[in-house]
Amino acid sequence: MKINGNEIRPGNIIEHDGGLWVAVKTQHVKPGKGGAFAQVELKNLRDGRKLNERFRSADKVERVRLEQKDQQFLYENDGMLVFMDAETFEQIELPADLLGERRPFLQDGMTVVVEYHESEALNVTLPEKVVCTVADTEPVVKGQTAANSFKPAVLDNGVRIMVPPFVGVGEAVVVNTETMEYVERA
Repeated sequence: MKINGNEIRPGNIIEHDGGLWVAVKTQHVKPGKGGAFAQVELKNLRDGRKLNERFRSADKVERVRLEQKDQQFLYENDGMLVFMDAETFEQIELPADLLGERRPFLQDGMTVVVEYHESEALNVTLPEKVVCTVADTEPVVKGQTAANSFKPAVLDNGVRIMVPPFVGVGEAVVVNTETMEYVERA
């Protein structure tokens, strides 16, 4: 599907320079002289390269829709994550660094969304909220009941987050995988 250069929005995936790119940021600029354009920060879906590009409204770009499939995480093998399609039972391998700092939130048997372009798997999206157990945190200090005082905690997967003072060791908490912040008690 072709769209104009000024219609690119963050999150859109476009075909550009022979690769697939996701728009990270877009900014519309109207200089005093010359025509208006969209300044778009792009990130390559295959190798993670970044690129700043200008698109005028007359420029046509090919917008790509990715097919999304639910896949179940099975195990990790030599830095590769193995996922299985719940319907066809086909298994695919993706590099673990695709998830970046969100990798510790991936749990055995978890259902994730894998995005495909034609038959190539490009991206993995974790569920928005994950339940984790607090492995270590400081004890509650009596009298420390300020409205929004948080204390550091280490989860069972090794991730450090800030939790409210009433959360103790061994408690299950819900964590947002996008912002890596405490949401609520589980």
